[in-house]
Amino acid sequence: MLVAFSVAPSGTGRSDGSVHDAVAAAVRVVRSSGLPHRTTSMFTEVEGEWDEVMDVVKRATEAVLPFGSRVSLVLKADIRPGRTGEIDAKIDRLERAIGEGSDPHAEA
Repeated sequence: MLVAFSVAPSGTGRSDGSVHDAVAAAVRVVRSSGLPHRTTSMFTEVEGEWDEVMDVVKRATEAVLPFGSRVSLVLKADIRPGRTGEIDAKIDRLERAIGEGSDPHAEA
């Protein structure tokens, strides 16, 4: 299972609207999980079995709770039983396809 999620507090009381401290707390939970993961500017991806991934998402969400009066969670999952290593394999397949240069709009 591959999950991309974003968690952020609202009602932080910060005049600049920044949530980086809260996001850092969530990312620390992900990093300490030992599961394969990747954090980008908008989402964190985690790979593993259903229960272990959902536990990480839950704990990351709980880590953000102290930073605001409420928490927003956005989650997208790719559930492919029996598949592992997809956090990198999906990117590798995409890069190969880009490198092959197949352009459906190119004229013959």
